[in-house]
Amino acid sequence: MTIRVAVVDDQTLVRSGFAMILGANDDIDVVAEAATGVEAVAVAREHRPDVVLMDIRMPEMDGIEATVRILEAADTTPGHEVRVLILTTFDPDEYVYRALQAGASGFVLKDTPADQLVQAVRTIADGGALLAPSITRRLISRFGKQLSTDRAVADRLDRLTEREREVTAAVARGASNAEIAEALFIGAATVKSHVSNVLTKLGLRDRAQIVVFAYESGLVEPGDIDIGY
Repeated sequence: MTIRVAVVDDQTLVRSGFAMILGANDDIDVVAEAATGVEAVAVAREHRPDVVLMDIRMPEMDGIEATVRILEAADTTPGHEVRVLILTTFDPDEYVYRALQAGASGFVLKDTPADQLVQAVRTIADGGALLAPSITRRLISRFGKQLSTDRAVADRLDRLTEREREVTAAVARGASNAEIAEALFIGAATVKSHVSNVLTKLGLRDRAQIVVFAYESGLVEPGDIDIGY
């Protein structure tokens, strides 16, 4: 299937460059471009992309608010599933963390090599989350300390089995399925099944939201000992 992509950035040359890189691939179709968050919401509604490549800092409406509005609209539109991939100039900052809280599926730096950008879009479109373990740890260590446990979020932990909680905590620490399988002495397919169950039970979109949930619920806290992931 062809991946429909909308590219959002307030810099014309940057936006055009990303569109050219992505559009050069047979399995990707750049269906729209936008220069502001307001335009992003409009083109997402009109063109129904599978992935929105979203800049954060833009005039009129920033990428975080645009992400919230796009995902809220998609949730109320049957058959429309869209994912947001955040573009950022800097290594993980507070804006990126807020974007993940808003429902974004991951982020890439603007100087990411072309082939990695293309792969990132494919990963997001396939339902994955783009959160490199090392970057996840740094992001949480820098901004997770600002979180206070949300009681309503914490109560949702009761929906999970003990094993599902273990898997959720491991995902939050940045572990891959293979690493979780090795640490918990279970098969990779079993880990994948547990992750799927966690997403369903908690009503989450992807692994990126599992990370945010784990910290907001208090299941995992910044500074927790890294157990080898």
